[in-house]
Amino acid sequence: MNRPHLSRRAVLTGAAATVIGYNTTTRSWATAESPASGRLVPVPPLQGTLTTNPATRAAFAQDFGRLTTTTPYAVLTPAGAQDIATIINFARRNNLKVAMNGQSGTGTDLESHSNYGQAGVAGGISVNARALNRIHAITPTNATVDAGVTWAQLTEAALAHGLTPPCLTDYLHLSVGGTISVGGIGSTVHKYGLQADTVEAIEIVTGTGRVLTATPTCNADLFHGALAGAGQIGIITRATLKLVPAPENARVFTLFYDDLTTYLTDQQTLLNDGRFPSQVGEVLVQPNGQPPRYKIEAVAHYNGTTPPDPAPLLAGLTPVSAQTTITDTTYRDYTYRVDAFADSIKQLGYWDAPKPWLSLFLPATRTRAFLTETLPQLTPDDIGQGLLLCYPFHTGKLTHPLAVTPAEPVAYLFDLLAFPHPGTDPQPALTRNRRIYDRAVQLGAKRYPVGAIPRMTPADWQTHYGPQWATLTTTKNRYDPTHTLTPGQNIFP
Repeated sequence: MNRPHLSRRAVLTGAAATVIGYNTTTRSWATAESPASGRLVPVPPLQGTLTTNPATRAAFAQDFGRLTTTTPYAVLTPAGAQDIATIINFARRNNLKVAMNGQSGTGTDLESHSNYGQAGVAGGISVNARALNRIHAITPTNATVDAGVTWAQLTEAALAHGLTPPCLTDYLHLSVGGTISVGGIGSTVHKYGLQADTVEAIEIVTGTGRVLTATPTCNADLFHGALAGAGQIGIITRATLKLVPAPENARVFTLFYDDLTTYLTDQQTLLNDGRFPSQVGEVLVQPNGQPPRYKIEAVAHYNGTTPPDPAPLLAGLTPVSAQTTITDTTYRDYTYRVDAFADSIKQLGYWDAPKPWLSLFLPATRTRAFLTETLPQLTPDDIGQGLLLCYPFHTGKLTHPLAVTPAEPVAYLFDLLAFPHPGTDPQPALTRNRRIYDRAVQLGAKRYPVGAIPRMTPADWQTHYGPQWATLTTTKNRYDPTHTLTPGQNIFP
């Protein structure tokens, strides 16, 4: 077969060869230096690059969880949304899959909200989100950024204007597009909802290869389907996000509890009256079968040098008073509080080890029963250098239908962020995650679509989405009818 003539812009560079097309017979890329047999489809012109470099493909084969390997055929580093549209159309014609990969973190350290292959695309084309890294505008009320911009980059830029995103993940070195595609949860969820709920507009490339703008009033089904939609109907390339005035300082209250009922009661008290803009909680699993302990971290913001009086902020709460601590820090330092933790576990060798995380939304009325049943199954070794978060939020604050929560006014995040000791076999933990998940579903829980739950089937996902399954399938069939996008979630095989 004669090789097609391609323009210079259409050339893709591999490890040591020029890729000229896709071989549909062998399902591999054809190069000018290697013979081609079968039907050769020329690669379309791109402003960015598409590479088959083995080292690059290997870098996109694993995610932060280090539990799966899904090696793509090629990696696209796009110059913009149109490159992604071009590749999606190329993929549709050649029965290939496409997924955006946040590739977040600091330097060469990988972190993302993909923990179990959610952003993987074995035998398909992975899109490098880091190439889309421009902050386009910051106004007194919002910011417009590319999807590959991290929350750390946006926070720094916003703070320079005295502003801040209202909802931040605990770890800021995650891509904006990645977190709003799954939701994006943080300590202010009880006040502002998920990060996806702070989005005012998106630019998105659909599974039909169209570049569209979506807002609550323009392409509203696309807007609400893409935000917290697990990447099923489009690839978000740009977002306009709300900003609010940034406080100068943070007063951090750390409260400890020996009793689960008291802990949950005080969490509910704080949630109901909203006295703290930032509210989280943690379960402290103890060694040798000792009962767990519990911790609330609540933060009050203030400007100037006079911190708020602790007495009214702690009124009506019943922690172990002798262990309560109050510390003051700048707002910026508090937002970056997890960086020191991340640096320490990197130095100890935990960062690149397998991490079988488990993230659930529990109905508040069943949270005590769930924790009473589940916590005895966990040991300090199961958590390793990680932590187990548990705190409440108002489900009504979540405005996008595919951010599915229990059918109650209040839910609890149960977030097992395990960093097991390096060398630990992750399979028992994955089996445990599945067992805990199945029990949680029986109690009315939903999953946050990150973390590692093995053997998720389309039937499991249909149960998860419940009444919203029809919304998801309708939107999927409209905007990604060939099921080209984000196969790693295994929602649509």
